[in-house]
Amino acid sequence: MTTNLPGGALTLADDLTISRMGYGAMQLAGPGVFGPPKNHDEAIAVLRTAVELGINHIDTSDFYGPVVTNELIREALQPYVADLHIVTKVGARRGADGSWNPSQEPEDLKAQVRENLEHLGLDALDVVNLRAPGHEEVSDGSIAAAFTALAELQQEGLIRHLGLSGVSDAQLTEAQAIAPVVTVQNLYNLAKRADDALVDRCAAEGIAYASFFPLGGFSPLESETLTKVAARVGATAQQVALAWLLQRSSTMVLIPGTSSVAHLRENVAAASLVLPEDAITELNTIGQ
Repeated sequence: MTTNLPGGALTLADDLTISRMGYGAMQLAGPGVFGPPKNHDEAIAVLRTAVELGINHIDTSDFYGPVVTNELIREALQPYVADLHIVTKVGARRGADGSWNPSQEPEDLKAQVRENLEHLGLDALDVVNLRAPGHEEVSDGSIAAAFTALAELQQEGLIRHLGLSGVSDAQLTEAQAIAPVVTVQNLYNLAKRADDALVDRCAAEGIAYASFFPLGGFSPLESETLTKVAARVGATAQQVALAWLLQRSSTMVLIPGTSSVAHLRENVAAASLVLPEDAITELNTIGQ
């Protein structure tokens, strides 16, 4: 671990060291993660500021928009700096009405990877996460066929590393029998703690655990306890929630999203906030 990246650095492979404080590009798309951004110039500024602040870990997907966030990333950041790592996801497609539709057939997963490559303007993707069908409602259904398809593209050199999103402990084990897994991206935050055991497993095995919706997502975290702790430590409630996650596990990584440069700076500042033990103890009661 080093501390020259926001939140410190996490090395997951010889060619993959990421800032523990990353950036999630989902909110750059329009309302409901559908259509163009409300403010194109601000979206471009957010991406460029993220890199300027030392973030080298951006989370995206072709189904954000769809295509919108990937094309914004390409516009804002190409040519990409050498140590920038873009993590993308496959496993769903968007309906014309904005609906999220699982798409897990091996050949379509491979097509989705190639579309992400095209829209990002890359020859290979650093990390591709398989978004499991249940996603927020995790199940133990087999993901072997879908994950094998991505492992085949890894063998072809189109993907460097593989990850999972919205999966159970059993599905992680199933995937690891096919190919190494460098990251798990699941729903987890102060109030949603069902994945506690999986967070600990990932830490023990050196796998990044990326909390999606670290601030509650479409239903923002609201807690009197959180508000009180934030006032005591002189930070915002959102900063405290992010700092708690970083202190929760040595392999926890964050991908909070925003379409505002000011909010981005506020999020990144949380990476240097160290919560005292009494604050951690108090915050732990929220998810119990």
